[in-house]
Amino acid sequence: MPTSRRPDRRPDRASYVPQHPVTAAAKRRAAARRAARRRQARVRLIVCLAALVLICTSVFLLLNRPKPDTAPAGGAASDAVAAGTEAETPVTEPTPDPAQARIDEATATASANTTGTAPAVTDPDTWNQRGKELMDRLSSDEFFVKEGINVGEKAGFPYLIAVNRAASTVTVYTLDEEKRYTVPYMAMVCSGGSDTPLGFFATPVDYPWRLLSGNVYGQYSTRIWDSYLFHSVPYYSQHKDDLEYDEYNKLGTLASLGCIRLAVADVKWIYDNCELGTRVIIYDDENDPGPMGKPGTIYTDPADETLRGWDPTDPDPENPWDDKYLSGTAIRSQAAWDEWNAAQADGRWSSSLTPTDLQGYSTDSSVVPPRG
Repeated sequence: MPTSRRPDRRPDRASYVPQHPVTAAAKRRAAARRAARRRQARVRLIVCLAALVLICTSVFLLLNRPKPDTAPAGGAASDAVAAGTEAETPVTEPTPDPAQARIDEATATASANTTGTAPAVTDPDTWNQRGKELMDRLSSDEFFVKEGINVGEKAGFPYLIAVNRAASTVTVYTLDEEKRYTVPYMAMVCSGGSDTPLGFFATPVDYPWRLLSGNVYGQYSTRIWDSYLFHSVPYYSQHKDDLEYDEYNKLGTLASLGCIRLAVADVKWIYDNCELGTRVIIYDDENDPGPMGKPGTIYTDPADETLRGWDPTDPDPENPWDDKYLSGTAIRSQAAWDEWNAAQADGRWSSSLTPTDLQGYSTDSSVVPPRG
């Protein structure tokens, strides 16, 4: 007979999980754990809120701290703060020094051509007074009184030339309202020497070119006294492109055998404008070059064979230097600049040029050292 089958009520072994009764102790432990977790969450929230409040308070205090230069209580700044607005601190600009501004302007003009030693310019507003003080001092000096110095007017001579041997500066003076040579007109950088005579002189003769000691030559030479002259820096030969360039770079120092060396633009100005008989004073004052100051210099590169043989300020049209150097480095009064510009415009400056006579090369000073 058929066998009756009873269904198997046992669950599948793979999904079977045994059931255990939950005791009261287990329930208490679970409740305790949940309570602990809630307490920890509340503590963390309180700590975060406290930190946020502290940061906000610090930022507020930093942004609203009082400024050290606020106005006293009751002033405009306090009223502005009380009203909820911050008063702006005014910025005080430094007061410009008018004297320094004048010096800076004069220095800029005097430095336009300077590529060597920089100029030392004094306040133009003091030039006249400083010139008068210097001339008063020189005219009362025992040495110059003995030499017969007289700084009063000499008819027909608009200029007096004062050479400060120790400071390597020449200053030209014109007449003041009392007809005395006390008004500084222009200052030029120069080179004298230890044998340059001190004293009071009057120019007797001049020369377009002059043979000098050492068998060298000077352009636009004006005799001061005996064998001492104003002249250009020496040339090896009587050619405008054969300058003793090493000696040119010594302008502004004691470097000559006794004559007064000047750049061509400056010595030519004396040659053109100072009539024979013009008075010359030579004195020493190492600490004060003169009322206008001491001009700068122009540097000649000994390695540049194209330019080195020429004085940069020589107005000869064959000069390869830039025309900007033609006015030299002299410190000029406004009257001197007016005269300079007029002489360029009306042809006076070019009418007295020495003839162009070129060697075609410059003598190498490493082969033939300077001779004068």
